[in-house]
Amino acid sequence: QVRLVESGGGLVQPGGSLRLSCATSGVIFRIIAVGWYRQAPGQQREWVASITSVGSTDYADSVKGRFTISRDNAKNTVYLQMNSLKPEDTALYHCNIPALARQSGSNWGQGTQVTVSS
Repeated sequence: QVRLVESGGGLVQPGGSLRLSCATSGVIFRIIAVGWYRQAPGQQREWVASITSVGSTDYADSVKGRFTISRDNAKNTVYLQMNSLKPEDTALYHCNIPALARQSGSNWGQGTQVTVSS
């Protein structure tokens, strides 16, 4: 059973930082890519960042230079370090395997809420 559990969200002021974690199980972690996605109220879900099995990273233009995705294969965990947070970063953040995220019936789980507000 594939399980992805997000944590680390919270309330932060603009300009602040948070680190999100995506703990995985039921996968051969070292060979999978993992992505972070977010959805704000009334908005479509959008892709934020991805990391491949070999550590190659990619970012949405809106977060490039501010967010860093990384992985720790020993912990089966992917992280999203978020710096210089802006109110428009406020959203429910999910992690997912990109190949699964593309499926319309994908199970996105509970996610972790990030709220950036002064």
